[in-house]
Amino acid sequence: MRLAIVGASGAVGQEFLKVLDERNFPMDELVLFGSGRSAGKTYNFRGKPIVVKELKHNDDFKGIDIAFTSAGAGTSKEFADTITKFGTIMIDNSSAFRMEEDVPLVVPELNARDALQRPRNIIANPNCTTIQMVVALKPIEDLSHITKVHVSTYQAASGAGAAAMDELNLQYAQLLKGEEATVEKFAYQLAYNLIPQVDVFTENGYTKEEMKMFNETRKIMHSDVLVSATCVRVPVLRAHSENIWVETQRAISLQEAKEAFASAQGIVLQDDPANKSYPMPLFLSGKDPVYVGRIRKDLTNPKGLTFWTVSDQIKKGAALNAVQIAEYLLTQP
Repeated sequence: MRLAIVGASGAVGQEFLKVLDERNFPMDELVLFGSGRSAGKTYNFRGKPIVVKELKHNDDFKGIDIAFTSAGAGTSKEFADTITKFGTIMIDNSSAFRMEEDVPLVVPELNARDALQRPRNIIANPNCTTIQMVVALKPIEDLSHITKVHVSTYQAASGAGAAAMDELNLQYAQLLKGEEATVEKFAYQLAYNLIPQVDVFTENGYTKEEMKMFNETRKIMHSDVLVSATCVRVPVLRAHSENIWVETQRAISLQEAKEAFASAQGIVLQDDPANKSYPMPLFLSGKDPVYVGRIRKDLTNPKGLTFWTVSDQIKKGAALNAVQIAEYLLTQP
């Protein structure tokens, strides 16, 4: 088993190294690829140094079984044929192929079997906010079909990469010294602020991030569910939070919902408001599951539920989900 990581020096690329090691993923060799700027860097993995190779249009992927790609949509589109031409399975973390009909969009807790039908040998990893949400929707969908979702997201700086996390830390340090904050990664200062825009706006007034949650959810769940999202960037380093309202075909009791969440794959129920116990990004960064709490009946709709979720954007929202796809593939004959 030979694996590759494309974009090894980025935040998600570095998380791949951690997740593969933590989960003791079986492999004989790991090859790291990056841009010309990253080529030559050395990273230690399982006690051995690995030098990053420059990603080029050559035969470097010959003999690679699975390649995890996280270097941006442009790079994924440019190098997809180079990566897959010898039979390598490309598990892509960018937006490049998510809505392509012949590319499965996979969250293993929901639709792992979709990964087996991959005519282009490409499997797409969904957007981080979508992954977190659909994992939480699955146990409710199993009780009664979800017809509508309203969601507000509270997205950490990590969603924009390692440089954005560094800038948030820098801004706090600068402001505490009375200096002007450096603003490069976002349209506005993020420290002490909220920015009600993630990605660019589309013609309907929703951002691309918000439309991803609409379109990707329907594809992953094989559903006609309607999703209306508002995505907000918040001054948190890593781990996204989401407040989710769902409408189901039949009314679901609180007890049913809590039991479903408690027994669901990939979810930890943290719902004890009397003792102020609910998911928070400060305490859940670096954790694997999607945490669910603040479960309530919707006061405006007898068939509605609302709940709060937190999950690490770099882990389950990116690297971990991709590795779980690869783990599933290894179980198949």
